[in-house]
Amino acid sequence: MPLRHAMKTQRMTKMMTMHKTMPALLCLAALAACSPRNDASQENFTAGMKAYLARRGDLCLAKSSWPIDVTQREIEAGARNAVQMPALEKLGLVRSSVASVEVKDEERSATVKVLRYDLTEAGRTYYLTKEMRSQASDGSVKTRPGDFCAARLSLDKVTGWEPPRDVNGQQETVVSFTYKIDPAPWVRDAGIQKVFPVVARMVQGAGTVQLQEAFRLGPDGWVAKDL
Repeated sequence: MPLRHAMKTQRMTKMMTMHKTMPALLCLAALAACSPRNDASQENFTAGMKAYLARRGDLCLAKSSWPIDVTQREIEAGARNAVQMPALEKLGLVRSSVASVEVKDEERSATVKVLRYDLTEAGRTYYLTKEMRSQASDGSVKTRPGDFCAARLSLDKVTGWEPPRDVNGQQETVVSFTYKIDPAPWVRDAGIQKVFPVVARMVQGAGTVQLQEAFRLGPDGWVAKDL
């Protein structure tokens, strides 16, 4: 067989082999990318975490009711609001005024002076009016109509999950993940980071610190229990 004809035959054989192999590879890739929604898989937990953080990804300060009054006793004790509110006021997010309130105990009532803090126009842009949930120390879940928020979390990546287990007839697991964070500009202030240390740690831990969220298998696949 002439050399030129032999080389042409080899090329045609190679192309035919590639055409036969490529559809099989594409099918395998499609199967890998579309795991059934009930599977405990990277794809399903990634979708579930994105859905969870889209609704619950606001990092807020547990300051839902305004105005906030600070008493002299709280100032002397260094209570949370007594140290946090001046830092927010310094940045123009809240303003203070003196107000009188009636304080009652078992024996008598008295009128006392308080520092009353309210949101400024700038501060109101960080107040989100939507259902917020928080878990109390006894395990109960409390809801509030809104909160003053400092940052927004989104998914970096799912890093793992516990083997699913049966809990009262439902499959449950705990998913670990790292996060991205979009903080408000004022969160970078040193005074704010000092009086809101949890917020400071969350900002510093973006992309490295692992958080966890409980998931339950439902009719639509794996969904965060908090939704």
